Order: sequence, then C-alpha cells, then structure tokens
Amino acid sequence: MKPTPHPSHNGLWPSELRLSSLAALCLVGLTGCATLASGPELNLTTAVQPQAASWSFKASAQDSGLLNPARSAAGLSLSADNAPSQWWTLFEDPLLTTLQAEAVGGNLDLQTALLRIQESQARLGLTQASALPVLNFDAGYARAGLSADSPLAKLGVPTKPYDQWQWGLQASWELDLWGHHERLTESARAQLAATHWALSAARVTLAADVARSYLLLRGVQAQQRLINEHRTIATELLRLTESRERHGVATQFDSAAARAELATVQARTVQLEQQQDALLSQLALLLGQAPHDLDTRLMGSTHPVPTPIKLPVGVPSDLVRQRPDILQAEALLRAATADKGAAQADFYPRVSLNAGWSLLTSHSGEVTNWDMRQFSVGPVVHLPIFDGGRLKRSLDLTDARQRGAALHWRQTVLKAWHEVASALDSSANEQARQEQLAQAVHFNTEALNSARHAWKAGSAEFTTVLVAQRTLLNAQATLVDSQTASGLAVVALYRALGQGAAEVRPEQLAQVTTRMTPSAEVPR
Repeated sequence: MKPTPHPSHNGLWPSELRLSSLAALCLVGLTGCATLASGPELNLTTAVQPQAASWSFKASAQDSGLLNPARSAAGLSLSADNAPSQWWTLFEDPLLTTLQAEAVGGNLDLQTALLRIQESQARLGLTQASALPVLNFDAGYARAGLSADSPLAKLGVPTKPYDQWQWGLQASWELDLWGHHERLTESARAQLAATHWALSAARVTLAADVARSYLLLRGVQAQQRLINEHRTIATELLRLTESRERHGVATQFDSAAARAELATVQARTVQLEQQQDALLSQLALLLGQAPHDLDTRLMGSTHPVPTPIKLPVGVPSDLVRQRPDILQAEALLRAATADKGAAQADFYPRVSLNAGWSLLTSHSGEVTNWDMRQFSVGPVVHLPIFDGGRLKRSLDLTDARQRGAALHWRQTVLKAWHEVASALDSSANEQARQEQLAQAVHFNTEALNSARHAWKAGSAEFTTVLVAQRTLLNAQATLVDSQTASGLAVVALYRALGQGAAEVRPEQLAQVTTRMTPSAEVPR
C-alpha cells in the first residue's frame, strides 16, 4: 500500500519543491550567463584642443622679432605659472577682493546653482533605489456580500455579508541582467557631476561680472573727475570771455561758443552720473543687496584700477581640465552615452523576482492563525515583442542626444580656445594703445597751454582754445577708456581660462539655504 505523502516542514509538497528548485536553477543559470548589454563607449577626441606648448601673443609687425613670444611690445608678459584662482588680487584693489568674497554668499544665481546640486543628488538617490528590492507590508479589512442575482449566488453561494481580514508582506526585485539600471545610475551620476561643474561655471561668471562692473565703475568715476576739471576750465573761460566782450576785445561769437562748451561739459556730467548709477545698481544686484546699499562704499575713489602687467596663465593643455563649462559638457556627454546604453538594454528581457505572503480570514479572532496563510513566489519574465516601434524610437532619440552632446563638447572646447586667444590679443593691443594715448594726452596738454597763452596775448582766436580744450578732453577720456578696456581684457582672459571657482563648495548649500528668508520684505 502506497504511503500517504506528508507535507514537508515548509508546507511544500515534494513535487512542488522539485518545480521550485528547477525554476530557481534556470534563473541562476540565466543570471550566470547574463552579461551587460553592449552599450556605447565614450570617446572624447582631442582634435579641437590646444596643441601649443605655451600661451603667446599674436605676433605683429613691430614685435615679430621678439625672442620671447610671451612678451608683447607694450611690456605685457605671460607666465607659465598656474593661473591664480583669485585672479582679481592681481589688480591689488582690496575693495574688489572684498566684493568678490561678499558675492559668494549673496548672489542668488549662485544659490540657485547650489540647489540644482541638491536636486541632482535626489535624482541619483531615486535611480539607485529603483534597482534595490522592494518590500511592502499590507493590512486591510473589508465587509462584502454577493448580489442575489449574481451567477455565483445562482450556483448556491451564500449571499450573506461577511467580513474579510488580511495582512501580509509583498516583495519584488528586478534583476539587472543587462545593465539597464546600471546605465541609468551612471547617467544620474554624470548629471550630478554636471550640476557641480555648473556651480563652478556660475562662480567663474560671477567673479568676472563683479570685476567687470567694478572696473567699468572706476572708469566712469575717472571720467567724472576729468569732466569736473574741464567744467572748471570751461567756467573760467566763459568768465574771461564775457569780461573781454564787455571791454570790446572779444566778440559775441566767442561768448556763445564758451557757453556752448560749458553746456556740453555739463551734459556729459549728467550722462556719466547715469552710467555710474546703473553700475552701482548692477553691482548691488550681483551681491544680492538692495539698490544703493553699495553707494557709500564705492564712491570714495575716482581713479581707474591699475592693470596688471605680468599675467600667470599656465599652459594650454590645462584648459580642458580647468574650464568648468568644458567639464560640464563632458559630464553631459557621459550622461547621454549612459542613457543610450539604457535604451539598448530595453530590448532585452527583464526578469523580476516576486514573492508574497499573507493571512486571509473572515473572522477577526483568526488573524494570527497559521492555517489561514497564503503565499506566492517565483520569477516573472517580461519580453517585449511588439510596441509599435517605441523602443526603436527611444534608441534613436538617445542616439541623437548623444551625438548632440558630443558636438556641444567639441564646440565648447573650440570656443574656449578662441576666447583665450582673443583675450590675449585684446590685452596686448590695449596695452600698446594705452601707451600711444598717454603720449597724445601729453602733447594735447602742451597744445592747450600754448593756445591759452596765445589767446590771452591776443595773438590767437578763442576758437583755437576751444578746439584745443575739446581735443584734450577727448584724448583724456579715450585714455581712461583704454585703461578700463585693458583691465576688462584681463578679466576676459581669466574668465576664458576658467579661473575663479575654487571658493564655492557644495557643502555650503545648508548654510546658504538657512540664510534665505522668503518672508523678508521687498526693499522699496
């Protein structure tokens, strides 16, 4: 007589145990043979990167014979020393250094870039969590009853309402056999790196904008000093002209010309005041301050900031490793490449392990009765067969984005190379132009003094004095503009080199967000 089979200690019959073991062995075999889907590899070409051994000025007719290409005819020289991160200290202006430090903690664009890092960190956490097993606890109660007209009731099933109590655990885990989740995680990491480099790029831009606005402000204030001197001269000339007219020495034309010159100088004064107010407001905005908060601190000096002559710029090969926008473009290219790999992995089957266990009863007193248990466990295979071309179009989309990101990276590198070369040429040209303008101011000053003496002696017309005065004013104003442009060229150079981002750290995010006060009153 055949013995009655007895259930094993885990509640499975031997036949069920054999089927479960077979399924597990198949799954293990599939896992062991699985390899990552052949995703695209990242290949960064260096064809557009600088190939020169050192930075140099563009050779011109007057300095083509120089032995040192890193020195211009105007005395401006380049050094292969590493470019300083705090390059604005080369201007030797303590107030500019102070403004740069205040901009780090007050600029709202910088705070926004810091928050973008926090968003990317959260996205990376979500992506990593999607690859981990999921375990849920469910519990519920329901009171149900069948309709008397339902097919089950006609078969004799009772229609009396009944209670249903249930609680249990549900678990699932998708096996990353083809690298789908790995590629998505790689993309999220690259996106996080891109936001870090975006923060550095924002700091580089902020440092350049603060320095540029500050130098322009000092240039405008130097122009105001010149206008004040010439207004004094024009006022004195008008007084002398009116006195000579009363004594019959000068004509009415001379007096009218003197008044016109004074009015022109006063109009220029109003224009410079408007430019100064705009630059003060721009600086306050960059520092995250209210309008006119910086007026008292920035109204003390009226002289242009001296332009540094010796510029440490490093070597060209460091450009692609120190410009944040290039590194950001490279990170975005890596993200696009990983996305394409994830799209390729979507064509392969997906295998998930699912398991569930619960207790189900219609009596509240039996919610802990072991005999009321039910369970299910086993793998689930998802194989795409027909989706109307969705997977193919998704792969085409990621492929186009990857090729676009590669072109953007090449364009960013090439643009950086051109920006550095342009800034070097501008620095040398402005320095040479500044020397010539200084000579022009010297000779125009002599011409004005000579014209005044001749007019006072009666041997020259008053128009000669006016022409000489206007010429000197224009020469002095042009010299101040050239001095400002020389400083701006240095700012453009270090911005092109990607310097100025070392002061910002992502860990400052908590400090920055703590200082943010959305309920603060808007300044009036």
